[in-house]
Amino acid sequence: MQDSVNQPGFLFHDYETFGTSPSLDRPAQFAAIRTDAELNVLGEPEVFYCKPADDYLPQPQAVMITGITPQEALAKGDNEAAFARRIHDLFTVPQTCIVGYNNVRFDDEVTRNIFYRNFYDPYAWSWQHDNSRWDLLDVMRACYSLRPEGIAWPENDEGLPSFRLEHLTVANGIEHQNAHDAMADVYATIAMAKLVKTRQPRLFDYLYSHRNKRKLATLIDVPQMKPLVHVSGMFGAARGNTSLVAPLAWHPENRNAVIMVDLAGRYGAAAGARCRCPARAALHPARRAWRSAGGADQAGASQ
Repeated sequence: MQDSVNQPGFLFHDYETFGTSPSLDRPAQFAAIRTDAELNVLGEPEVFYCKPADDYLPQPQAVMITGITPQEALAKGDNEAAFARRIHDLFTVPQTCIVGYNNVRFDDEVTRNIFYRNFYDPYAWSWQHDNSRWDLLDVMRACYSLRPEGIAWPENDEGLPSFRLEHLTVANGIEHQNAHDAMADVYATIAMAKLVKTRQPRLFDYLYSHRNKRKLATLIDVPQMKPLVHVSGMFGAARGNTSLVAPLAWHPENRNAVIMVDLAGRYGAAAGARCRCPARAALHPARRAWRSAGGADQAGASQ
């Protein structure tokens, strides 16, 4: 992993919450453990709970899924101010890559809302002091689409690929007891990261080195409209969460956004209608482009 933004270590983390809304619902449990760049565990795991506020009503379904009752959180937890301070102390260690599973869309939003409510900068933890964030869910999606060899890929009842952490761990013989316990999910995430790093090391290193938006920007060639392989949940499991896109223009107001066109949309939809395993068929253009471009050396992949 020789890269200008290379980090000396990872902090794998996970939340269990009392609901599905990062802004309206409240955290129940947090877990984290630090590893070195080779994913070897360093130090002791951090696990702590958060007391629900008196004016907040937990969602019953969330309690049933996690098994963490409000009474347990009240008995074991800190108030949210102390809870936020402990997380902030972990996240602001310099040169830390903060990793989760679906964290970009959920856990990171939980963190931002917790920090905002408790008077910490909601964004600085992910970039100050050479820190960064990375989502292993998108790594797994990219691995399925571009380098699936060596990893078992489970399917759901509809015959589509399932990227649920508990499904992937079972399919690959990884111990994952007590799914929806934050610490169990952290260890499962580390195990899946090790699996990708072992079975597909070049792809792992390529995606890791391009987690930084400045590095990603170097792949985007608007004048030439150079096609890219784009991995994102917005494409859906029927298309393997992957498509070919071409950049058309940088956004006139948001300098972090680029306007793109989906080059494989119609092909993906048509293939999905004809094939029992639509994801594999829909991904043929993207996979061919990746391989013909020299794999991780030349093609682009992003969140």
